[in-house]
Amino acid sequence: MAKRVVLAYSGGLDTSVAVRWMIEELGVEVICLAADVGQGGDFDVIKERALVAGAIEALVVDCREEFAYQFVAPALRANAKYEGKYPLISSLSRPIIARHLVAAAREHGADAIAHGCTGKGNDQVRFEVSTMALAPDLETIAPARMWDLTREKSIEYAARWGIPITVTRASPYSIDQNLWGRTIECGILEDPWEQPPEEVYELTTPSATGPRDLVIRFQQGLPVAIDGKEMALDELIGEVTAVVGSYGWGRIDMIENRRVGIKSREVYECPGALALLMAHADLEDLTLERDLAHEKARLEPRYAELVYDGLWFSPLKEALDAFVEESQRFVTGEVRLRCEIPGRCIVSGRRSEVGLYDYGLATYEAEDRFRHSDAEGFVRLWGLGVQTWAARQSRARRGPA
Repeated sequence: MAKRVVLAYSGGLDTSVAVRWMIEELGVEVICLAADVGQGGDFDVIKERALVAGAIEALVVDCREEFAYQFVAPALRANAKYEGKYPLISSLSRPIIARHLVAAAREHGADAIAHGCTGKGNDQVRFEVSTMALAPDLETIAPARMWDLTREKSIEYAARWGIPITVTRASPYSIDQNLWGRTIECGILEDPWEQPPEEVYELTTPSATGPRDLVIRFQQGLPVAIDGKEMALDELIGEVTAVVGSYGWGRIDMIENRRVGIKSREVYECPGALALLMAHADLEDLTLERDLAHEKARLEPRYAELVYDGLWFSPLKEALDAFVEESQRFVTGEVRLRCEIPGRCIVSGRRSEVGLYDYGLATYEAEDRFRHSDAEGFVRLWGLGVQTWAARQSRARRGPA
């Protein structure tokens, strides 16, 4: 049995209860680690809450830049969206948190890491499989899989031990947020027929009063500037999120297939993620050669599935990263996003000095340089196999008219 545990601590209901529960039920010392991945909030308050719950130490790690460049950037370049919709918000933050949990366990002499995930969720897989890959000797403890506490009982447990929490019976939502977006679960959202109430949204509340253009510059697949102003990636994502979200755009309401085999109703707010993914994919249309573009599109769902399933640290994911990295060498240029009221964000233009669009080849005007005479032989040879089949086999298979 572990004696000292490093807990992935969010300051929310489940992890706050987990601190005290592990102390009381398992007799362990608990070190809380809160990772700042751009979720906002007062980390002094979060640290104090951990200590009130009984932690012997509360750590805060600023991971925003690391998260942006080492986790969000690869997923963006891969156009990663699980089941074609979800841009992997929580899926991306779990492996970086696991990496810091392992580092803290080594530094503080812990023999286990812990998380607040239930047995139904995906995050348990992501935390634990990432830990297996990084530190197979460490034990993993999952209190929410061990205790018999409903959400209401957890609220009562926190009250009994004087642990301050923000979840109430009147507002029972479970929120997870980072710089890539925001997830909302529980409460009325567990009924897939019910429309999400406006109160669950924060990033996409309409406030803009008129249309606006945003010009995003990419360098080798990475967004580096907005309207000519260069920015660090984490700051750029925040800016796009704020601007696009102010038009009420960037919401996802979907039925999702979890790794554990159940379907769940998920509500996401991710205006910055969706806008940047849309802009990046559009620039790839301009800059990637046809076969490369088609092969990359074929692999993107698999990439997203690996990340969703907690296999960030895996041989196949590493190999796909190498492919994506090579594919981005010439994904450089600008994409113009047009934001309009109500709830509209579209690509309205794109340009690149290394783009493969050639006006002289594409135009039907006088500047046309395409050699139309070449097409006759090309089409004849391209269709020769089908023509031979039609003459020799197709009619025979169908029988006489």
